[in-house]
Amino acid sequence: SSPAVPPTPGDPVDPTGPALPPPTRPSGGPTKTPPAGGTTLNGTVTSGVEPNCLLLDNYLLIGGPRDLLKPGAKVTVTGRVQRDLLTTCQQGTPFLVETARRG
Repeated sequence: SSPAVPPTPGDPVDPTGPALPPPTRPSGGPTKTPPAGGTTLNGTVTSGVEPNCLLLDNYLLIGGPRDLLKPGAKVTVTGRVQRDLLTTCQQGTPFLVETARRG
């Protein structure tokens, strides 16, 4: 049998696509999963420097309803930061949107 090769990161995430599930962890002990909607952000959505990239307070919005999340929209979003997520955008800390509403 051949030796195990560690996995390599996949393609960057398209920020207009659906939010990805949290990465799985190897078994061997209990793990804690952060609660859904762990962080709430409020403010006005701005365009990123790359096409289809949306920012809110220096967070890159990943997923969420694109009919609501548009440049200039005042919104409240809940979700979680995913710092290790690779994206096609060149700015912002990735934030996986779980819910979004105007306001």
